[in-house]
Amino acid sequence: MNAPRANIDHWPERVDLAAAFQWAARLNLHEAVANHFSLAVNPDGTQFLMNPNLRHFSRIKASDLLLLDANDPETLSKPDAPDATAWGLHGALHRLCPHARCAMHVHSIFATVLASLADSRLPPIDQNCAMFFNRTAIDEDYGGLAFEEEGIRCAGLLSDPKTTVLIMGNHGVMVIGQTVAETFNRLYYFERAAETYIRALQTGRPLRILPDEIAEKTAHEIETFPGLDVQHFAELKAILDEEGSAYAS
Repeated sequence: MNAPRANIDHWPERVDLAAAFQWAARLNLHEAVANHFSLAVNPDGTQFLMNPNLRHFSRIKASDLLLLDANDPETLSKPDAPDATAWGLHGALHRLCPHARCAMHVHSIFATVLASLADSRLPPIDQNCAMFFNRTAIDEDYGGLAFEEEGIRCAGLLSDPKTTVLIMGNHGVMVIGQTVAETFNRLYYFERAAETYIRALQTGRPLRILPDEIAEKTAHEIETFPGLDVQHFAELKAILDEEGSAYAS
């Protein structure tokens, strides 16, 4: 099932990204035919794979993915052009933040609830929330749909490589990483962390917040825990394979 297709470049990367789309849909992290994932495939990060315009995440296959060049100003005028907001957000990110090899933007429920609060900080109230301590940025200046100017502004908030999550106020979330496995794992845990926090707020009771030094220690320990993201993603792909999914076609 995972054998490379003739004349299609970056096949392993395509397979991984397609699996991420299918699992995002299964976990209800997607929204209709909006939202976008991208993955850089050249050394400076300016050439990247991204989902085709208006395709539901659950139907995306490896061979469907677009190969784009962040430095090509004619991208939106070509056949099979990507969604203009996807191009604005991801094109700017891959052009300006070479450390952001993979980027996943969604309007998942709990991350978006967090982004809708006047205070969108995620306090370290449990181990999952602590993963993101000192590793998020908050966009306080939503300016409408993420066309090119808005994309450039958002990319600027991810210029520090330590920042791996952008909580996009009034919008959603952008998660970045080095690989599909790392980024999807981070997206999964961020949504779980946001859910824990939102549900804790709903109790109306005082929060048990970890001390800063314990939160930072926990975040570092999870970041350096060997193979967690790789094995998580391998298991997700194995489930798709066992079910006969067409993601790797």
